[in-house]
Amino acid sequence: PPVMLVELLFQAACVSLFLAGGQGRVYPGRKKPASFAVERRRVGPHVCFSGFGSGCCPGWMLSPGSGQCTLPLCSFGCGSGLCIAPNLCSCPDGEQGITCPEPPGTCGEYGCDLSCNHGGCQEVARVCPLGFSMVETANGIRCTDIDECLSAACEGLCVNTEGGFVCECGPGMQLSADRHSCQDTDECLATPCQHRCKNSIGSYRCSCRPGYHLHGNRHSCI
Repeated sequence: PPVMLVELLFQAACVSLFLAGGQGRVYPGRKKPASFAVERRRVGPHVCFSGFGSGCCPGWMLSPGSGQCTLPLCSFGCGSGLCIAPNLCSCPDGEQGITCPEPPGTCGEYGCDLSCNHGGCQEVARVCPLGFSMVETANGIRCTDIDECLSAACEGLCVNTEGGFVCECGPGMQLSADRHSCQDTDECLATPCQHRCKNSIGSYRCSCRPGYHLHGNRHSCI
């Protein structure tokens, strides 16, 4: 019957049109269109495709020079190191990790304060004066006096001062040039006696010439 022949011819025409216009979408497993390969070559290996187009896969971004997805991303930064793969840094010390430790800055361990004068500002290290130590408190960092007498080697008495210490010697003794040890004071140089003076360690004694005797004040002669 001619009706069946017309239907068969119509179906054959539809199939041939469908195959001609839509190759690659009919049978799963066939090669992807040539445009895919071109786009892959253009943007590099780390490309993710979705229904909304294509973009770099997580952890990668476009390299400014080539426009390809070949530049790795390190979320935590690499400091002075180099990002060699997603969240993998190569550090100057040869170690690898998700980040690199920052090199010690010019301001040292405690960071910087800003010092401004006559319109110009510069970063100044937060350090304590000599004789003070830096202490962290609930209100921040402050400088406290160091008690040098805990370790100072004074021969006599040690007196702690703000930012330092001084050594003191007992009666009849004086501080040596080294500012730590004590030496005898020759009181006779100040001529405390009317006639004769004999120095002793830490003290002195007066005496009189023949025909005189020492007064009760232990200094004058009668």
